[in-house]
Amino acid sequence: MPASETAALAVAKREPSGSRAARRLRRSGLIPGIVYGGGQDPIPFEVDDRTLRHVLAGAGAVVDLSVDGDPATPVVLKEFTRHAVDGHTVHVDLLRVRLDQAIEATVPLDLLGEESSPGVKEGGILEHVTRELTVEALPNDIPDRIEHDVSDMQIGDTLTLEGLAATAGVKFLDDPELLIATLSPPRLQSEEEEGIEQETELVGEEGASEGDTASGGGGEE
Repeated sequence: MPASETAALAVAKREPSGSRAARRLRRSGLIPGIVYGGGQDPIPFEVDDRTLRHVLAGAGAVVDLSVDGDPATPVVLKEFTRHAVDGHTVHVDLLRVRLDQAIEATVPLDLLGEESSPGVKEGGILEHVTRELTVEALPNDIPDRIEHDVSDMQIGDTLTLEGLAATAGVKFLDDPELLIATLSPPRLQSEEEEGIEQETELVGEEGASEGDTASGGGGEE
């Protein structure tokens, strides 16, 4: 799914400040951020929280950033920090890019067709191990997400990165042997067997304990 649109984001410069000032900003509905790269000085900025979320939700990889009304510069999202407890946006980092130069990016990976796979229908368990991939592409060619169909996976199958096909202009940078997903046999049978073994061990221990008690009693008499 390649990025197809470029959204515009207008922000205002802010003076670099400490965490207390940043908290005041967030309480007022503004998010602190910084844009850097491109051979220019970093610029701290502030932006309305709702505006930022709206732009990032509807944008492709590239956003046209305007600071204090200056001409727009293409940027990509470098880091989006959320609060560990309440999930609110804490800080945003943007990176200036050139549209004619490839960049690295982290892209979400979605697996499709899980319920249709023969292995899952037979009761197997599909474990999605890797959910993000590192790619290299021109800024406008970076996909919003990568999708892979797993509807033909059987029990015992293992999917690695080399089993995925990259779209035109996109290069995978992770190890080709990176584990993406596995389809394991049903766990119910193994759990039942483990429960039986535990019960057998418990009964054996109780029998041994009773034997020890009986033996000890006979010695005291």
